[in-house]
Amino acid sequence: MSVLKEVLEAGKFAVTAEMAPPKGYDFTEQMEAAEVLRGKVHAVNVTDMQSACLKATGLGLCIKLKQAGLEPILQMTGRDRNRMALMGDALAAAGFGIDTMLALTGDHPVVGDCKDSKPVYDLDSVGILKMLSKMEQTGCDCGGNEIAGGAPSFYKGAAVTPLYEPMFLQINKLRQKVEAGAMYVQTQGIFDLDVLKRFLEMVDKADIKVHIMAGIIPLKGAGGAKYMNENVPGIAVPQDMIDRLAAAAAEGKEKGIKGLPAKLGMEMAAEMIAKIKDEKLCDGVHVMAIGAEKNVPTILDMAGINI
Repeated sequence: MSVLKEVLEAGKFAVTAEMAPPKGYDFTEQMEAAEVLRGKVHAVNVTDMQSACLKATGLGLCIKLKQAGLEPILQMTGRDRNRMALMGDALAAAGFGIDTMLALTGDHPVVGDCKDSKPVYDLDSVGILKMLSKMEQTGCDCGGNEIAGGAPSFYKGAAVTPLYEPMFLQINKLRQKVEAGAMYVQTQGIFDLDVLKRFLEMVDKADIKVHIMAGIIPLKGAGGAKYMNENVPGIAVPQDMIDRLAAAAAEGKEKGIKGLPAKLGMEMAAEMIAKIKDEKLCDGVHVMAIGAEKNVPTILDMAGINI
Protein backbone atom coordinates (compact mmCIF):
# COMPACT_ATOMS: atom_id res chain seq x y z
CA MET A 1 0.00 0.00 0.00
CA SER A 2 1.17 3.52 -0.80
CA VAL A 3 2.97 5.12 2.15
CA LEU A 4 1.65 8.53 1.13
CA LYS A 5 -1.89 7.16 1.10
CA GLU A 6 -1.47 5.72 4.60
CA VAL A 7 -0.17 9.03 5.93
CA LEU A 8 -2.80 11.25 4.31
CA GLU A 9 -5.74 8.99 5.10
CA ALA A 10 -4.59 8.75 8.71
CA GLY A 11 -4.82 12.54 8.95
CA LYS A 12 -1.09 13.00 9.50
CA PHE A 13 0.89 15.91 8.07
CA ALA A 14 2.49 14.54 4.90
CA VAL A 15 5.91 15.62 3.68
CA THR A 16 7.30 14.85 0.24
CA ALA A 17 10.40 15.98 -1.63
CA GLU A 18 11.17 16.16 -5.32
CA MET A 19 14.09 14.79 -7.29
CA ALA A 20 15.09 14.86 -10.95
CA PRO A 21 16.87 11.96 -12.69
CA PRO A 22 20.34 12.72 -14.05
CA LYS A 23 21.01 14.11 -17.49
CA GLY A 24 22.94 10.95 -18.18
CA TYR A 25 23.17 7.51 -16.60
CA ASP A 26 25.18 8.16 -13.43
CA PHE A 27 22.73 8.18 -10.52
CA THR A 28 25.37 8.77 -7.82
CA GLU A 29 24.21 12.28 -6.93
CA GLN A 30 20.58 11.19 -6.67
CA MET A 31 21.40 8.21 -4.48
CA GLU A 32 23.53 10.36 -2.17
CA ALA A 33 20.54 12.68 -1.78
CA ALA A 34 18.33 9.64 -1.16
CA GLU A 35 20.50 8.66 1.81
CA VAL A 36 19.96 12.10 3.33
CA LEU A 37 16.20 12.06 2.68
CA ARG A 38 15.52 8.58 4.07
CA GLY A 39 13.46 8.87 7.24
CA LYS A 40 12.94 12.60 6.73
CA VAL A 41 10.15 12.55 4.11
CA HIS A 42 7.27 10.20 3.43
CA ALA A 43 7.89 10.02 -0.31
CA VAL A 44 9.99 11.44 -3.13
CA ASN A 45 8.35 12.75 -6.29
CA VAL A 46 10.49 11.86 -9.33
CA THR A 47 10.12 14.30 -12.21
CA ASP A 48 9.49 13.23 -15.81
CA MET A 49 11.79 15.35 -17.99
CA GLN A 50 10.67 18.53 -16.24
CA SER A 51 10.52 21.65 -18.43
CA ALA A 52 10.78 19.30 -21.42
CA CYS A 53 14.54 18.81 -20.83
CA LEU A 54 15.94 15.37 -21.65
CA LYS A 55 17.00 13.27 -18.67
CA ALA A 56 16.97 9.61 -17.70
CA THR A 57 13.45 8.28 -17.26
CA GLY A 58 11.68 8.78 -13.98
CA LEU A 59 10.81 5.10 -13.71
CA GLY A 60 14.50 4.21 -13.59
CA LEU A 61 15.14 6.51 -10.64
CA CYS A 62 11.92 5.38 -8.94
CA ILE A 63 13.14 1.79 -9.03
CA LYS A 64 16.50 2.81 -7.54
CA LEU A 65 14.81 4.83 -4.78
CA LYS A 66 12.47 1.92 -3.99
CA GLN A 67 15.44 -0.41 -3.70
CA ALA A 68 17.13 2.11 -1.42
CA GLY A 69 14.18 2.10 0.97
CA LEU A 70 12.39 5.29 -0.06
CA GLU A 71 8.82 5.65 -1.29
CA PRO A 72 8.90 7.00 -4.86
CA ILE A 73 6.13 8.91 -6.60
CA LEU A 74 6.19 8.30 -10.35
CA GLN A 75 5.33 11.34 -12.44
CA MET A 76 3.55 10.39 -15.65
CA THR A 77 3.27 12.99 -18.41
CA GLY A 78 1.44 12.78 -21.71
CA ARG A 79 4.02 14.75 -23.64
CA ASP A 80 6.31 11.88 -24.70
CA ARG A 81 4.18 8.74 -24.45
CA ASN A 82 0.92 7.50 -25.88
CA ARG A 83 -1.50 5.50 -23.76
CA MET A 84 0.20 2.21 -24.57
CA ALA A 85 3.57 3.46 -23.33
CA LEU A 86 2.02 5.09 -20.27
CA MET A 87 0.16 1.91 -19.42
CA GLY A 88 3.33 -0.11 -19.93
CA ASP A 89 5.21 2.15 -17.50
CA ALA A 90 2.39 1.84 -14.96
CA LEU A 91 2.49 -1.96 -15.16
CA ALA A 92 6.28 -2.01 -14.88
CA ALA A 93 6.07 0.29 -11.86
CA ALA A 94 3.49 -1.97 -10.24
CA GLY A 95 5.85 -4.90 -10.75
CA PHE A 96 8.45 -3.10 -8.63
CA GLY A 97 5.96 -2.16 -5.91
CA ILE A 98 5.69 1.46 -7.07
CA ASP A 99 2.04 2.42 -6.72
CA THR A 100 1.96 6.18 -6.10
CA MET A 101 1.53 8.24 -9.26
CA LEU A 102 1.28 11.90 -10.23
CA ALA A 103 -0.41 12.65 -13.55
CA LEU A 104 0.71 15.67 -15.57
CA THR A 105 0.12 16.86 -19.10
CA GLY A 106 3.77 17.92 -19.51
CA ASP A 107 5.52 21.01 -20.87
CA HIS A 108 5.69 21.32 -24.66
CA PRO A 109 9.08 20.36 -26.18
CA VAL A 110 9.45 23.85 -27.64
CA VAL A 111 10.38 25.15 -24.16
CA GLY A 112 12.99 22.44 -23.57
CA ASP A 113 16.40 21.42 -24.88
CA CYS A 114 15.27 18.98 -27.59
CA LYS A 115 13.05 21.33 -29.56
CA ASP A 116 12.87 19.02 -32.60
CA SER A 117 11.18 16.34 -30.51
CA LYS A 118 7.56 15.83 -31.53
CA PRO A 119 5.00 15.96 -28.70
CA VAL A 120 2.50 13.14 -28.27
CA TYR A 121 -0.27 14.31 -25.93
CA ASP A 122 -2.42 11.26 -26.62
CA LEU A 123 -3.66 11.81 -23.05
CA ASP A 124 -3.56 14.87 -20.83
CA SER A 125 -3.42 14.72 -17.03
CA VAL A 126 -7.14 13.96 -16.74
CA GLY A 127 -6.87 11.27 -19.41
CA ILE A 128 -3.95 9.63 -17.60
CA LEU A 129 -5.93 9.57 -14.35
CA LYS A 130 -8.89 8.00 -16.16
CA MET A 131 -6.58 5.42 -17.74
CA LEU A 132 -5.11 4.39 -14.37
CA SER A 133 -8.58 4.25 -12.81
CA LYS A 134 -9.89 2.07 -15.63
CA MET A 135 -6.96 -0.33 -15.22
CA GLU A 136 -7.86 -0.67 -11.54
CA GLN A 137 -11.59 -1.06 -12.13
CA THR A 138 -11.50 -3.47 -15.07
CA GLY A 139 -8.19 -5.28 -14.75
CA CYS A 140 -7.77 -4.76 -18.48
CA ASP A 141 -5.39 -2.81 -20.72
CA CYS A 142 -6.36 -0.16 -23.27
CA GLY A 143 -7.24 -2.87 -25.80
CA GLY A 144 -9.60 -4.64 -23.40
CA ASN A 145 -7.14 -7.46 -22.75
CA GLU A 146 -6.92 -8.92 -19.27
CA ILE A 147 -3.86 -7.82 -17.28
CA ALA A 148 -1.79 -10.77 -16.13
CA GLY A 149 -1.73 -10.88 -12.34
CA GLY A 150 -5.01 -9.05 -11.95
CA ALA A 151 -5.97 -5.41 -11.59
CA PRO A 152 -3.19 -3.17 -10.24
CA SER A 153 -3.80 -0.63 -7.49
CA PHE A 154 -2.53 2.96 -7.64
CA TYR A 155 -2.63 6.02 -5.40
CA LYS A 156 -3.21 8.74 -7.95
CA GLY A 157 -2.39 12.41 -7.71
CA ALA A 158 -2.30 15.55 -9.81
CA ALA A 159 -1.00 19.12 -9.78
CA VAL A 160 -2.88 22.37 -9.26
CA THR A 161 -2.03 26.08 -9.49
CA PRO A 162 -3.52 28.21 -6.68
CA LEU A 163 -2.53 31.46 -8.42
CA TYR A 164 -4.47 31.46 -11.67
CA GLU A 165 -6.83 33.80 -13.49
CA PRO A 166 -9.67 33.21 -13.93
CA MET A 167 -9.54 30.95 -10.89
CA PHE A 168 -12.81 29.18 -11.65
CA LEU A 169 -11.11 27.47 -14.60
CA GLN A 170 -8.48 25.98 -12.29
CA ILE A 171 -11.18 24.88 -9.85
CA ASN A 172 -13.13 23.24 -12.68
CA LYS A 173 -9.97 21.47 -13.87
CA LEU A 174 -9.30 20.29 -10.32
CA ARG A 175 -12.83 18.89 -10.15
CA GLN A 176 -12.23 16.97 -13.39
CA LYS A 177 -9.00 15.52 -11.99
CA VAL A 178 -10.68 14.40 -8.78
CA GLU A 179 -13.60 12.88 -10.67
CA ALA A 180 -11.04 11.05 -12.86
CA GLY A 181 -9.47 9.49 -9.76
CA ALA A 182 -7.02 11.95 -8.20
CA MET A 183 -6.89 11.40 -4.44
CA TYR A 184 -4.26 14.02 -3.65
CA VAL A 185 -2.89 17.14 -5.34
CA GLN A 186 0.38 19.01 -5.08
CA THR A 187 0.27 22.75 -5.68
CA GLN A 188 2.59 25.00 -7.62
CA GLY A 189 5.10 26.80 -5.38
CA ILE A 190 3.47 28.94 -2.67
CA PHE A 191 5.18 32.12 -1.42
CA ASP A 192 2.17 33.90 0.05
CA LEU A 193 -0.08 32.08 2.51
CA ASP A 194 -2.97 34.38 1.67
CA VAL A 195 -2.90 32.96 -1.87
CA LEU A 196 -3.06 29.44 -0.45
CA LYS A 197 -5.89 30.35 1.92
CA ARG A 198 -7.99 31.90 -0.86
CA PHE A 199 -7.47 28.81 -2.99
CA LEU A 200 -8.41 26.46 -0.16
CA GLU A 201 -11.57 28.48 0.49
CA MET A 202 -12.57 28.13 -3.16
CA VAL A 203 -11.93 24.38 -3.10
CA ASP A 204 -14.04 24.07 0.04
CA LYS A 205 -16.80 26.23 -1.46
CA ALA A 206 -16.79 24.04 -4.57
CA ASP A 207 -17.14 20.98 -2.28
CA ILE A 208 -14.15 19.22 -3.84
CA LYS A 209 -12.84 16.49 -1.55
CA VAL A 210 -9.14 15.82 -2.09
CA HIS A 211 -5.95 15.86 -0.01
CA ILE A 212 -3.97 19.03 -0.74
CA MET A 213 -0.21 19.39 -0.32
CA ALA A 214 1.27 22.88 -0.59
CA GLY A 215 4.26 23.26 -2.89
CA ILE A 216 7.29 24.86 -1.22
CA ILE A 217 10.28 26.12 -3.24
CA PRO A 218 13.30 27.24 -1.17
CA LEU A 219 14.62 30.35 -2.90
CA LYS A 220 18.36 30.60 -3.59
CA GLY A 221 18.64 34.25 -4.55
CA ALA A 222 16.90 37.35 -5.81
CA GLY A 223 17.82 36.60 -9.42
CA GLY A 224 16.21 33.18 -9.35
CA ALA A 225 13.08 34.60 -7.74
CA LYS A 226 12.78 37.27 -10.43
CA TYR A 227 13.30 34.65 -13.14
CA MET A 228 10.47 32.49 -11.79
CA ASN A 229 8.16 35.50 -11.59
CA GLU A 230 8.84 36.29 -15.24
CA ASN A 231 8.94 32.78 -16.69
CA VAL A 232 7.08 30.24 -14.56
CA PRO A 233 3.26 30.31 -14.78
CA GLY A 234 1.53 30.38 -11.42
CA ILE A 235 4.58 31.64 -9.52
CA ALA A 236 4.53 35.00 -7.72
CA VAL A 237 7.38 35.69 -5.30
CA PRO A 238 6.47 38.80 -3.26
CA GLN A 239 8.75 41.80 -3.71
CA ASP A 240 9.61 41.90 -0.01
CA MET A 241 11.08 38.40 -0.28
CA ILE A 242 13.13 39.43 -3.31
CA ASP A 243 14.37 42.52 -1.45
CA ARG A 244 15.41 40.43 1.56
CA LEU A 245 17.33 38.04 -0.69
CA ALA A 246 19.06 40.94 -2.43
CA ALA A 247 19.98 42.46 0.93
CA ALA A 248 21.40 39.11 2.07
CA ALA A 249 23.53 38.95 -1.07
CA ALA A 250 24.82 42.48 -0.45
CA GLU A 251 25.63 41.63 3.16
CA GLY A 252 27.45 38.49 2.10
CA LYS A 253 29.50 40.41 -0.45
CA GLU A 254 30.40 43.08 2.11
CA LYS A 255 31.42 40.57 4.78
CA GLY A 256 32.92 37.99 2.43
CA ILE A 257 30.38 35.34 3.44
CA LYS A 258 29.03 32.99 0.78
CA GLY A 259 25.57 31.44 0.70
CA LEU A 260 23.63 33.98 2.75
CA PRO A 261 20.76 34.29 0.23
CA ALA A 262 20.34 30.51 0.03
CA LYS A 263 20.39 30.28 3.84
CA LEU A 264 17.71 32.95 4.04
CA GLY A 265 15.69 31.11 1.40
CA MET A 266 15.81 27.97 3.53
CA GLU A 267 14.68 29.95 6.56
CA MET A 268 11.75 31.47 4.65
CA ALA A 269 10.73 28.03 3.38
CA ALA A 270 10.90 26.59 6.90
CA GLU A 271 8.78 29.46 8.24
CA MET A 272 6.17 28.81 5.56
CA ILE A 273 6.07 25.07 6.31
CA ALA A 274 5.75 25.66 10.05
CA LYS A 275 2.84 28.07 9.57
CA ILE A 276 1.03 25.69 7.21
CA LYS A 277 1.31 22.89 9.76
CA ASP A 278 0.58 24.98 12.85
CA GLU A 279 -2.47 26.63 11.27
CA LYS A 280 -3.61 23.28 9.82
CA LEU A 281 -4.14 24.93 6.44
CA CYS A 282 -3.82 21.77 4.36
CA ASP A 283 -2.73 18.14 4.48
CA GLY A 284 1.01 18.50 3.99
CA VAL A 285 3.83 20.06 2.00
CA HIS A 286 5.76 19.13 -1.12
CA VAL A 287 9.29 20.58 -1.01
CA MET A 288 10.81 21.29 -4.42
CA ALA A 289 14.46 22.08 -3.68
CA ILE A 290 15.48 22.04 -7.39
CA GLY A 291 18.86 20.33 -7.22
CA ALA A 292 19.44 21.03 -3.52
CA GLU A 293 17.61 17.99 -2.13
CA LYS A 294 20.26 17.52 0.57
CA ASN A 295 19.01 20.76 2.16
CA VAL A 296 15.48 19.41 2.66
CA PRO A 297 16.14 17.69 6.02
CA THR A 298 17.69 20.91 7.37
CA ILE A 299 14.66 22.92 6.23
CA LEU A 300 12.30 20.44 7.88
CA ASP A 301 14.33 20.54 11.10
CA MET A 302 14.14 24.34 11.07
CA ALA A 303 10.36 24.03 10.64
CA GLY A 304 10.10 21.58 13.54
CA ILE A 305 8.86 18.77 11.30
CA ASN A 306 9.48 15.16 12.25
CA ILE A 307 7.73 12.35 10.40
